[in-house]
Amino acid sequence: MLAVLGLSSTAEAVYMRLAGRSQSRSVELAEALGLKEDEISAALAELAELSLVRPSREDPASVRAVSVSVALTKLIRDQEAQLAQTIQELAAMRAAVVEAAASLGLAYDHTERLIGIDAIETKLEILAQEVKDECLAVLPGGAQSQASLNASRPLDEEALRRGITLCNLYQDTMRYDEPTRTYAEWLVEQGGQVRTAPVLPPRMLIFDRRVAVVPMDPDNSLAGALITREPGIVATLVATYQLAWTAAVPYSRGQNMHEDHGLTEIQHKLLTLLAQGMTDEAVAKRLGIGLRTVRRQMSAIMDRLGAQSRFEAGMKVARNSWL
Repeated sequence: MLAVLGLSSTAEAVYMRLAGRSQSRSVELAEALGLKEDEISAALAELAELSLVRPSREDPASVRAVSVSVALTKLIRDQEAQLAQTIQELAAMRAAVVEAAASLGLAYDHTERLIGIDAIETKLEILAQEVKDECLAVLPGGAQSQASLNASRPLDEEALRRGITLCNLYQDTMRYDEPTRTYAEWLVEQGGQVRTAPVLPPRMLIFDRRVAVVPMDPDNSLAGALITREPGIVATLVATYQLAWTAAVPYSRGQNMHEDHGLTEIQHKLLTLLAQGMTDEAVAKRLGIGLRTVRRQMSAIMDRLGAQSRFEAGMKVARNSWL
């Protein structure tokens, strides 16, 4: 497990030494490992940056090892929080650009509006035929409609046959929808790339990093789509996509969701968001699931805890250190 952290050999040796003891001082570590004190100091700084060591409360001059799983969980949660904030900032930037363009009447050649499903699908077919290298897609909302999946398959098949790189980014909750999960597995088997994340930017398609398609209203896909070739707007969308893709998890057939204290991944994220003060409606939108699903999952958590109210459930969650 330490290998995934990219530790130096010295830091790894120091951690392994600490892992078998309650605490140790730098001098003791240097003597035991045959290293200089400045080497020990650098290794401890490296470990502290990853939250793998902490000062001993019994002896302030000593340090103790932190469980790798505990450290990794903290790092992942911190990165998720940073990612969510950055995505919100980039989404706001994109919305401002689109709003500014709309206020000008979209009177320039590089942008066009498409109204109606038929017009959108016709344009996507043309763009799919014209793509030369790659297509990047953000598909939020968890489960995708069967109509959307049916429309996408022939386009994806043709693109993959031509050697086009397809990168689809779904919300974690797609794993609970069989048609969407089956489609993702098919795409991976055909050579496409699929990743999932708990929080995604708005829906978008980017062709060859030169043409982008986004909904005119992220909350209403029927309102129409906006196609832009403006370099500044496309570059912003590509940066948003790359940030989300880097933080996402690769998807593979039969992959199970992580469980924490017996909670499913979606239950853990639900509790985390509710603990932050978000409403059921806001949580449903953030996780890409229905309001009924949020309430059903919360009911299941309360049953596990034997709680009669959400307040009581919150007290027991805190007492059990589930968050």
